Amino acid sequence: MTISDQASDPGLNARAAALQILNSALDRRGGLDEALNNPAFLRLPVTERAFARALVMATLRNLGRIDRALAAKLRKATPETARQLIRLGAAQLFLMDTPDFAAVSTTVKLAERLPETRALKGLINAVLRGLGREGGLGGGPEANAPDWLFQRWRAAFGEADALAVAAAIPEEPPTDLTLRAPEDAPSLAAELEAEALPGGSLRTRRKGDPSGWPGFAEGRWWVQDAAAAVPARMLAARPGETVADLCAAPGGKTLQLAAAGATVTAVDRSASRLKRLNENLVRMGLEAEVVAADAEKWPDERRFDAVLLDAPCTSTGTFRRNPDVLWATRPTDLAKLADLQHRLLDSAAERVRPGGRLVYCTCSLEREEGETQVLAFLRRRPDYRIEPADPAAVGAPEASLRPEGWLRILPSHWAERGALDGFFAVKLVRAS
Repeated sequence: MTISDQASDPGLNARAAALQILNSALDRRGGLDEALNNPAFLRLPVTERAFARALVMATLRNLGRIDRALAAKLRKATPETARQLIRLGAAQLFLMDTPDFAAVSTTVKLAERLPETRALKGLINAVLRGLGREGGLGGGPEANAPDWLFQRWRAAFGEADALAVAAAIPEEPPTDLTLRAPEDAPSLAAELEAEALPGGSLRTRRKGDPSGWPGFAEGRWWVQDAAAAVPARMLAARPGETVADLCAAPGGKTLQLAAAGATVTAVDRSASRLKRLNENLVRMGLEAEVVAADAEKWPDERRFDAVLLDAPCTSTGTFRRNPDVLWATRPTDLAKLADLQHRLLDSAAERVRPGGRLVYCTCSLEREEGETQVLAFLRRRPDYRIEPADPAAVGAPEASLRPEGWLRILPSHWAERGALDGFFAVKLVRAS
């Protein structure tokens, strides 16, 4: 059944859309972002679209506890579509304001309309009613994450920090904004009912489409998590410097570097994602050279004053806004991505002039994509050294500074402010 098949029943239509989005988010092909930008989904009425998105996000943010509740009730061989329907039904029962009878009846009705689940509507009805009688989702913070990931976090960060990170998974994050002109902070904070964060980002709890918020059309800010703004601040680009932003799309860091007055070259292999970067440059009134190329093999012999490499990674640190990454990532992904990061880092290092600087960062919580990567790089490249970070100067939590001089930002940092994404960032300086 497609999103448009149930136009005569808005409630069912929204749930059908949620089912398609959930499938896309977990199948490792389309992904959550692509599903939420699907033209068929965007054609839905605003209220149906909002409900479907809220239902999917609630399901994904609580998928660990939902699946633990279902483990004793479903066989491993239960068809995936039926499992997805039950997950969505459980989210409505326990995480949204849907009355119990509506959560069960609409899920069963949707199952009846789908050929692959029609014969299982009795099972779906029984499981959801059984969950309703039990009255909730149990489990501690560790139940929020896939067990293999939680065990990794425990080994890397210790028990307390691993639990704190896992406790952040179900929380809906606020929206962070980076300003084109830092001096606009007081007026924009008032207009957007926002809090000024260390480093200059603004944090607002406004809901809805940011394109309608004050200052958007005038190009006074762009959406960017506070943690994602840290690496460009670490690079500390100065007016007139030449800077390469590698793996640049969707472009938040490019905008930061251009706003600082640098002459920026933004490189990314995805022409479609660079389209958004170009649109934002126009809206912000900023300029950068935009190149669609593989950053590792980019045949440009220039050397730059500074290079920023935000390498492709598992993105496990972004689960606050992209909870699907926790469930779509597999242990085998780490080795493949670490090898790519190794090659990109070596390529980026060659593009830095003597005496120049390189910031390497990933939005991953995994050591192979951060700490281990940098230690191996320094063994290969003795002409580079770490320049210790100053958390206060770049708007990072004090707790993120590690003895080696790099930053390991955890999603549990700044919990009292609404937390932030997980990031690893290090500044490397090349010998003159």
